[in-house]
Amino acid sequence: MEFLEKSQRRRAGDEIGWDGLDPKDKRIIILGGGDTATDCIGTSNRLGCKSVRAFEILPTPPEKRKAENPWPEWPLIFRVDYGHEEIVAKTGQDPRTYSISTKKFLTATNSAGIKIVTGLEIVEVEWEKDEKGAWKLIEKEGTKQTVECDLCILAMGFLGPEKTIIEQLSLKTDPRSNILTPKDKYDTSVAKIFSAGDCRRGQSLVVWAIPEGRQAARQVDEYLMGKTTLAGPGGIVTAPILHKGCC
Repeated sequence: MEFLEKSQRRRAGDEIGWDGLDPKDKRIIILGGGDTATDCIGTSNRLGCKSVRAFEILPTPPEKRKAENPWPEWPLIFRVDYGHEEIVAKTGQDPRTYSISTKKFLTATNSAGIKIVTGLEIVEVEWEKDEKGAWKLIEKEGTKQTVECDLCILAMGFLGPEKTIIEQLSLKTDPRSNILTPKDKYDTSVAKIFSAGDCRRGQSLVVWAIPEGRQAARQVDEYLMGKTTLAGPGGIVTAPILHKGCC
């Protein structure tokens, strides 16, 4: 995010430095395979990088839906976005490599006495299910190698909400480290504390953040006033919601 913010601010005319993140004439490696990684690929290319590659720890998605991914679920299939298309048009190759795990950052000290990245130690991986049906990562023997780079950008996704407030308030969390709330409710395990958005539902989009905030406000209003006329899901005004243990 720091890399993308700086590039956009500089493009808007802000006089800020790159602080070592300038991609021009550099060999770039991006760790991650989502939308943010795509933006980093496209931005690096447009700002004149020498080369750009992206490593994804998950396997290559299928061309078509798998049986365990039926409609109306979001199709988990192989997609080519603008950043990938631009690199293919320039080099003839897709910049992504799947089933790769990064083991170590390789560094050196430059003439100014600053430690810089010189490469990554990576290994190929595969995914298998254990006896309980859970996926586990297996490193493939004999596949460890070193790749050179001048700048490594981390675009590895949402790892959960910040822990400080959660720990200070002793809030219960779900298995994904998000703040735990009852189904379709926004009250937490601690009285008078409500949760909405990514910290409750996990990584999502602003189109979910908007209704989450509205529905949390509706529940807070009912909690404080004993009733509410604020709209329910879909903007529909429904009967007052009930909050057990109110007051």
